[in-house]
Amino acid sequence: MAATATTKSTPQKSKNTAQFLWEAKTKSGETKKGEMEASDLEAVNARLKSLGLNPVKVRRKGLLDSELNLSFGSGVTGKDILIFTRQFATMIDAGLPLVQCLDILGTQMDNPAFRKVVFAIKNKVEQGSTFADALGDHPKVFDELFVQLCAAGEVGGILDNILNRLAAYREKNEKLKRKVKSAMTYPAIVLLVAFGVTALLLLKVTPVFAKMFSDFGQALPGPTQFVVDLSAWAQAYAIYVFAGVGAFMGIFSWTYNQPQGRRVLDKIFLMAPIFGPVIRKVAVARFTRTLGTMISSGVPILDALDVTAKTAGNRSVEEAIYYVRGKIAEGKNIAGPLLETKVFPPMVVQMIGVGEATGAMDTMLNKIADFYDDEVDTAVAGLTAMIEPLMMVFLGGVVGGFLISMYLPIFQIAGAVK
Repeated sequence: MAATATTKSTPQKSKNTAQFLWEAKTKSGETKKGEMEASDLEAVNARLKSLGLNPVKVRRKGLLDSELNLSFGSGVTGKDILIFTRQFATMIDAGLPLVQCLDILGTQMDNPAFRKVVFAIKNKVEQGSTFADALGDHPKVFDELFVQLCAAGEVGGILDNILNRLAAYREKNEKLKRKVKSAMTYPAIVLLVAFGVTALLLLKVTPVFAKMFSDFGQALPGPTQFVVDLSAWAQAYAIYVFAGVGAFMGIFSWTYNQPQGRRVLDKIFLMAPIFGPVIRKVAVARFTRTLGTMISSGVPILDALDVTAKTAGNRSVEEAIYYVRGKIAEGKNIAGPLLETKVFPPMVVQMIGVGEATGAMDTMLNKIADFYDDEVDTAVAGLTAMIEPLMMVFLGGVVGGFLISMYLPIFQIAGAVK
């Protein structure tokens, strides 16, 4: 299956890996497509052949692929999947057959892209495929966490419980994303407005005053002269400034899409003085929530850690989880390796260790996740409360400073006339 090849190709990360897009054919002639992380093209081909697939096309994933996926994606939002999961769980719990549930949900769905996916899953199940394998054919819509939990639910005969857990997990995860977005969006908007206002004042308004001041034939006050000179410089080099900003954003995006570049940048993000603590708390909440949900659903710890690492959202956290996974595979417990990574707070590690010792690690993980959800709430509120007055002072200072500097010569002339 495409999803299987994609999601199980890297049980342990290496330091020199890259993302590859592949297309292959099964023994029956069916075309499969997917994405795999590997060291080189030969490793991808070898992995595909070991899965019984005949490689047709394999290429390294480039920046354009990442941008297209980011811009267009699957056309299915997190809210769509959440509603689907909740309704599906209710129908399964009521005793409706799986195919009938999919048919009902697909028929009443407003999103045409998601409707197409649901009917494709229904057709695959009708042909004898398992529900999890049918989900795995659509990795852009249903991530590995969703697929593996549904597989565990099918095997254990508790698909309705698993879907309810998934719905609860996604609700809390979406809530966490909204908190982070709210923390990042406000300062970004204020900075954008400040930049726009400054550009307007320097490029359009100041030249009008400068022409008027030149007619006075007098030396300008220091602040006014500075603004006039800055305006002249901005008019001469504005195109280079905008080109530089665009180049910086392009280089940053390219660097972040490289394995080594993302590793360095993600580490910097975690260590950042203002946003770093919030990012770390979000990472801890996501890690504990995902791992707790998978363990409580009966997924083996090594498989659960593999999926949790891939959904971490930060390369430093991802590598730390893979390190812990490797140590557990060697026979060690989870608390010691977690502490060695120095990514997770000691309090979190101690609580996980207690949960492991008492056999209630899933319960402990969910409690930690709830606690850190509240911590993120508090951190975001504090961050917003701190940034808001700073941004207002900055914006007010820019506009106020400009007004004062422009009116100083007028006041000077008025005083001389008097």
